[in-house]
Amino acid sequence: MTATTKPEAERSFQRSESRPIGRTAAPHRRAAGLVGRGAVWVALISFGIVSVVPMIWLVLAPSKSAADLTGLSPFAFGSFEQYGIAWQNLMLFQDGRLLLWLWNSIWYTASIVGISCTTAVLAGYALATAPIPFRRTILITTLVAMIVPPVALVMPLFIEVTAIGIYNTPWAIILTSSFFPFGTFLAYIYFATSIPKELYEAARIDGCSEFGTFARVALPLAKGLIGMLAFFSFTAAWVNYFLPYVLVNSGEVLTLPVGLGVLFSATPALNPGMGASILPIRQPEIALAGLLVAVPILIVFVASSKFLVRGVLAGSVKS
Repeated sequence: MTATTKPEAERSFQRSESRPIGRTAAPHRRAAGLVGRGAVWVALISFGIVSVVPMIWLVLAPSKSAADLTGLSPFAFGSFEQYGIAWQNLMLFQDGRLLLWLWNSIWYTASIVGISCTTAVLAGYALATAPIPFRRTILITTLVAMIVPPVALVMPLFIEVTAIGIYNTPWAIILTSSFFPFGTFLAYIYFATSIPKELYEAARIDGCSEFGTFARVALPLAKGLIGMLAFFSFTAAWVNYFLPYVLVNSGEVLTLPVGLGVLFSATPALNPGMGASILPIRQPEIALAGLLVAVPILIVFVASSKFLVRGVLAGSVKS
């Protein structure tokens, strides 16, 4: 009887010995956890302040005159009438050329998003499901294209655009900006891992062609993917400056970022010695022009966020 109860007595003694240690260590662990969470919150709040404060200034700056920007608090609101005055001053540049640049950016970007997302989704699906020769080589090439800096491709693209005769045309911007290797690789990863292969096989057994399988099975389940690709493609195309700056030189085909660079360099906005007695374009007008670039990105993000947060397999299985 004693032999059978001795191990139990030893385990009981060990538990009784370990309890005070655990009680002593628990407050230290809780304190360390609180310190860690506090540090995370401080970092997040600091990052939020650094990110939000410039946007608040950008929204409020056009409501004040150039003199009020230095005389009033940076977060003070001027008047709604000042927004109209700043817009009228922007319209004085080349008889409202800003509206043409805005329209160019809108339809250029829409075309780029449509082409890049379509080609990326189709290529990613084909690489993930079809027995394509040299698939591994194609994927490695796609990864290399992702690593190469876009600036390194400007000169080859310039030579190519000039050779085929589309230099200084909208197609020079649209076609070159539709190159989207990141989207292709992301679509490949999604179709290869996120959607069960049994869904593809079931569709083929039911008589669907390869395109029918893509259109009826893969595409409806890829709304989150398409929303993500559209957002990334839109952001890159909307704010792209260097490539349109190199590929076009006519004011009629410039994009909004490049056009604003021309406007600011030819007015007192950033260079007080240029056109000071002709055009009243200064800091409030710069802020209003910055809103024209920033607000569409915010709108697209809000519109696509519902697809980004939705489950990637939402709707694949009926509940």
